[in-house]
Amino acid sequence: MKASGIGRRTFLKGAGVLFASALAERQAVALSRSDMVFAATCRRPDGRYGAVLLNDAFEVIREIPLPDRGHDVTFNRQTGDAVIFARRPGNFAIVFDCKKLLEPRTVLAPEGRHFYGHGVYSPDGKLLYATENDFEAAEGKIGIYDATDGYRRIGEISSFGIGPHDVVLTPDGRHLVIANGGIETHPDFGRAKLNIPLMEPSIVFVDRDTGTLIERHQPPQNLHKLSLRHLAITFEGQVIFGAQYEGPAHDHPPLTGRLALGDEIRFWDCLSDTACQRRNYIGSVAISRDGVAAALSAPRDNAFALISIVDGTVLRSDRILGVCGVAADRMGFVASSDTGYLDSLHNGSHVARHGIAFDNHLSVTTL
Repeated sequence: MKASGIGRRTFLKGAGVLFASALAERQAVALSRSDMVFAATCRRPDGRYGAVLLNDAFEVIREIPLPDRGHDVTFNRQTGDAVIFARRPGNFAIVFDCKKLLEPRTVLAPEGRHFYGHGVYSPDGKLLYATENDFEAAEGKIGIYDATDGYRRIGEISSFGIGPHDVVLTPDGRHLVIANGGIETHPDFGRAKLNIPLMEPSIVFVDRDTGTLIERHQPPQNLHKLSLRHLAITFEGQVIFGAQYEGPAHDHPPLTGRLALGDEIRFWDCLSDTACQRRNYIGSVAISRDGVAAALSAPRDNAFALISIVDGTVLRSDRILGVCGVAADRMGFVASSDTGYLDSLHNGSHVARHGIAFDNHLSVTTL
């Protein structure tokens, strides 16, 4: 069965036109003078989709057109590459170089697969791991792409679950940490959720070299509709997760928690007294540069919370219209919203305003 949505031939035909832009000289200079770079997918005022790079003054220094809606951007700190993943059930990823004036290249998921919107590079930057759906078998996969050979797909490993959404790497580089949301989907049915009564969400640790399952962590059975979706990890290997609940709207289960390799999963019911709990959806997770706090966005509630990564204590919470993306900056955290604002979460002020609607995630790297 063939995936619906944008056709491969149509996509490739337009790729040369869509991706012909390059950095202007002044943009290259601005980038060279920045020590932090942010990236996000977005929707332009004319309705077209794209992605933007921003310098540490939150000025847009590059725009990359996309053929459809994007989701997250992943950086390769070793090479300066970055990859933009399509939103599920999209089958494209766009690779570009943050430092050089090179034309972006297109990577397509193989037949029978689509991307889930997230990925991570190996420590040496030579391999890219992408969350994917084997939609005929209803099995999660991690596609492996050779970043040294035009991002040729060289294999895959199991995600040991359904609906792998986010993936991060442990600090020692040995293990992939995969958030299996547990929700079965098929591109023939768009974004419909096909197995809510039978969901089995999990977070797993998988050996990156062998594909062997090391540990699986699952919610208790009464929380089996808690889709575990977004991850952030500290330098010490503590994983903070965010979830979305597919059960009754009047339920308010814990939406975040912590785990680590060799330790049990902990669910924190810390958001019940904040505006983040009402619609049971955490959109993004980020950890501060000092590893002390985590930022959680609740876009359906137009709210965010900052929590301690030790015990989940809420340090601050507030409302931001259209908030979703969160990332660590020098002062703490910055958030992006579909209103086009970038907001500082440590003092609640606007740091920039752009005429675009930022999408789900805000990514950051140091150059």
